[in-house]
Amino acid sequence: MKVYKRFSRERQLWLLSLPIIAWVLIFNYYPMYGLIIAFQNYIPGQSMFGNWVGFDNFIRFFQEPDFWLIMRNTIVISLLNLFIGFPAPIVLALLLNEVKNRAFKKIIQSLSYIPYFISWVVVASIAFTLLGSNGIFNDLLQRFGFIDHPILFLGEGKYFWAILTTGNLWKDIGFNSIIYLSAIAGIDRELYEAGRVDGLGRFGLVWHITLPGIRATIVLLFILALGSILNAGFEQQLLLGSPTTRDYYEVIDTYVYRFGVQLGNYSYGAAVGLMKSLIGVTLVILANRTSRRVMQTSIF
Repeated sequence: MKVYKRFSRERQLWLLSLPIIAWVLIFNYYPMYGLIIAFQNYIPGQSMFGNWVGFDNFIRFFQEPDFWLIMRNTIVISLLNLFIGFPAPIVLALLLNEVKNRAFKKIIQSLSYIPYFISWVVVASIAFTLLGSNGIFNDLLQRFGFIDHPILFLGEGKYFWAILTTGNLWKDIGFNSIIYLSAIAGIDRELYEAGRVDGLGRFGLVWHITLPGIRATIVLLFILALGSILNAGFEQQLLLGSPTTRDYYEVIDTYVYRFGVQLGNYSYGAAVGLMKSLIGVTLVILANRTSRRVMQTSIF
């Protein structure tokens, strides 16, 4: 009865939301029935309700010789993106909030947003221009006498994680800082005035007012980021990677693409993708529950 009364009271909002709900159901939930092929040996053109193999596709992935290599690369790249790429937009937002010149602030914001809208194809071209054996960076190092021969930055695996993390950071830092800037804008200005009266300097205002004011936003986005811990990238690996760096760039998504899509092993690819999604959902639920207990902040 309470649900009916609440629905009746909010019926106009629900009516406005109907197109969005329909879109989500049609394009996000309806295709999920295709996940059943993860438990089959599916052959295109045949029925989706035959050739059941149970968990064989999942077991096959765990038994693959490259399993530990793929998981290592996925986890390492994801953790680098999480521990470097996650706090970086927060730092940028805090720094931009301290800029008093509005014109300069808008210029910096605009310049930091632009890379987000640049295709990874373009970013890869820039990387090859800068870091190729005949690229600008190698040319400068040779001109100033730091090296005698070009360094194969994009041809040696030991440089790949650093290059990939830098590229992800450069592309996403500006756009991701928008949420934190919005959260900072919602903090009561009187708190800053009170802090100045109490003798807090700029660092003190940031530490005692700004960061606590956006703590809920940081926690919520961190929980969501944990759900994507196995999404280590796809386009950037394919574009920047090469056969000589495969041991460092091959992640779950590129593996599914190569062995599940290109080779036509659709059931196997669906199984690996489903496993990755289930791990992500589990991490979100655990992080959300922990946050609710410790910090009284949660998504649901």
